[in-house]
Amino acid sequence: MKSWRNAVVKGDASLERAIEALDKAALRIVLVVDEEGRLVGTLTDGDVRRALLKHRLLSVPVSQVMNRSPKTAEQDWGESRILSMLEEHDLLQLPIIDKERKVVGLTSLHDVLNKHRHDNPVFLMAGGFGTRLRPLTNNCPKPMLKIGDKPILEQILLSFVNAGFHRFYISTHYMPEVIRDYFGTGEKWGVSIQYIHEDEPLGTGGALGLLPHEEIDLPLFMMNGDLLTSLNIHSFLEFHENHGSVATMCVREYEHQVPYGVITSEGTQIKSMIEKPVHKFFVNAGIYLLNPELVKGVGHGVRVDMPTLLEQEIEEGRPVNMFPVHEYWLDIGRMDDFHRAQSEAFECNNG
Repeated sequence: MKSWRNAVVKGDASLERAIEALDKAALRIVLVVDEEGRLVGTLTDGDVRRALLKHRLLSVPVSQVMNRSPKTAEQDWGESRILSMLEEHDLLQLPIIDKERKVVGLTSLHDVLNKHRHDNPVFLMAGGFGTRLRPLTNNCPKPMLKIGDKPILEQILLSFVNAGFHRFYISTHYMPEVIRDYFGTGEKWGVSIQYIHEDEPLGTGGALGLLPHEEIDLPLFMMNGDLLTSLNIHSFLEFHENHGSVATMCVREYEHQVPYGVITSEGTQIKSMIEKPVHKFFVNAGIYLLNPELVKGVGHGVRVDMPTLLEQEIEEGRPVNMFPVHEYWLDIGRMDDFHRAQSEAFECNNG
């Protein structure tokens, strides 16, 4: 990247001088520092335009028009955390500071995305029958049903591809040729795709035993092939790595309202009455990160469901964590879910 030092100005520099630095550095940001080199603010093209619209003079100190509370990254942050910050706050650049707030670098979304590639394998589960979506699934696997102009499975694949992942495995069982013919080797998306075929359904976790275990050398993403979500994948990976998990499960908050007044009592005496109380639970969102040792512990051809597999890990005293998903999430399990997804895709494309 071009030298960020060309984009540094002092707080008492004029707005005109800052604009010159903005143009010369061509980084779309100016870093405003004090005499000790500590970051006190930033100036972007948008800040300049807002100042000009307010008829601010070019001679005013840049400190009067800069952003005084810029988002920053610390120099010991990993790329996953930096990318998560950039995406979460919709930023193009992020100043890097040390513990004394002195500027030590500048990173950008362009740089991170272009140089960063995640080698973590991604396992997409696409073998289900989709019986609750018949007759739509009579001649089409559920993950291949189109939402908008793309199959559900392609939308999932693209979310990982756009986040820098390139190693994919897809499990198949029902009408595998439809999936294989569409995705091929993954060349169309610039990725590698291998297929894991279940001759007989092995449960939600059994297909892990069919993976080429010698190739699973990093935490593996595992995701149901009938989900639509805007989950921040980098935040999920960062959370898993930082918490020392053997497995991390994405969870969603689920609310259930009791349709009656609930009574608590002691003997025959009523102690309280709560009208139609709402209970909140965390439920499995169908997305996991699994360490290699867990994946390799599933034997070839063993039938096991993911809850059972994770319960075994918990009983053995190994850490299994949960990651709450607050982003958009939809499990397309029933016909009304499918119609809702179509409606939301239409609104997104025409809103």
